[in-house]
Amino acid sequence: MNIVYVRNCDVKRVLLGIPIGHKHLRLAIELSNGETLIFSEATIANIVRAYIHVETHPIKRAVELKITDLNTHPKLKKEYSKYQLLETTRNEAEIIKELTEIMESSCK
Repeated sequence: MNIVYVRNCDVKRVLLGIPIGHKHLRLAIELSNGETLIFSEATIANIVRAYIHVETHPIKRAVELKITDLNTHPKLKKEYSKYQLLETTRNEAEIIKELTEIMESSCK
């Protein structure tokens, strides 16, 4: 697994907007090492939803999102991507343990 830990000091600049010829937001994060990460609106929305859920919940400490194909789901809202990062039922302690291990290995 290739781990890249991105901190504020690693970000050169951020661009957010709707590119010409597109309907949805794109987020471009230019890193100080010359790499650029580009995220679709669906990815941004899923991450923001998870962030807000954990940050504003009085007890919740972690969440795992996993790719889900909603292509055949009859209630998929119009304009939503058929591929969504949705919350799993995984135990919070397991998520925190794995995240801690990933963070520790990124510092080596």
